[in-house]
Amino acid sequence: MFRFFKKSTPAAPAPGAVAPEASAPPAAARQGWLSRLKAGLGKTASGIASVFGGSRIDEALFEDLENALLMADTGVSATAYLLTQLRQRAKSTQAQTPTELRNLLTELLTELLLPLEKTLALGPAQPTVVMVAGVNGAGKTTSIGKLTAHLAGNGASVLLAAADTFRAAAREQLAVWADRNTVDIVTQAGGDPAAVSFDAVTAGKARGKDVVLIDTAGRLPTQLHLMEELRKMKRVVQKAGDAADLGTCPHEVLLVIDGNTGQNALAQVRAFDDALGLTGLIVTKLDGTAKGGVIAAIARERPIPIYFIGVGEKLEELETFRAHEFAQALLQ
Repeated sequence: MFRFFKKSTPAAPAPGAVAPEASAPPAAARQGWLSRLKAGLGKTASGIASVFGGSRIDEALFEDLENALLMADTGVSATAYLLTQLRQRAKSTQAQTPTELRNLLTELLTELLLPLEKTLALGPAQPTVVMVAGVNGAGKTTSIGKLTAHLAGNGASVLLAAADTFRAAAREQLAVWADRNTVDIVTQAGGDPAAVSFDAVTAGKARGKDVVLIDTAGRLPTQLHLMEELRKMKRVVQKAGDAADLGTCPHEVLLVIDGNTGQNALAQVRAFDDALGLTGLIVTKLDGTAKGGVIAAIARERPIPIYFIGVGEKLEELETFRAHEFAQALLQ
């Protein structure tokens, strides 16, 4: 289960008392999730692990490791950084065996990914307005549906905005999630996406919702007219937030990326971040053919927080990102 924080102003705790925190997910559920993640990244992990199968540390090992990391979509910059740091740390710790070297690499990858580890926060504005973007097929609408289910399950009231007005299927899919989770939805067939977004923010404020999730039409970053429409939507949401006294809106701008797209995912992050100013990422489909190393490339070149990662279509197959867990799944 996700962990969400509500940024309200709680009553001061009694002297000596410990301030309450959001409850952690049950250990068994988290272990089940980790097993699915490791299975999803198993092919990549096996390829990297084979590099450390020898009995000594030599230059051939480092060359094989470089190839393995590049094949895992880690990218040139992140691969060069990790190898340079690994050589230095191996020397300073006097590592003697490939197993020790692999453990050092796990530590280094964890440190590289740690700045991406961040929890999605609700508040202090009510509602918290979240705009979600992504290319077609990345799993954007499905991810919004999963977020809705988990938010509602954590007691947050949610309003969905079906601002992907070009695809009837997207509106219908979002409406199914709204019905399934008993949450409100603002939709308009063939309408202006910016107008739907404005209405949703206004309605969210009027109805006292905790969260407004705005779905947007999938697009490629090379479709300049559609990227400009996204910018327009963000400007309109900002105006709606100003009118509703919600502070700087949208409070979160998330990009959903498909883990199977390799280095193209990094290009998407750059393009959407330049256009919208991203605050977080959701990485989906880290199962089967996904190599996973692109997350290291993102950490090195465009370190935007990763709020959630997913390994499949089921509700429980989207979870909060933890750097050490991911590093272990990829390397151990």
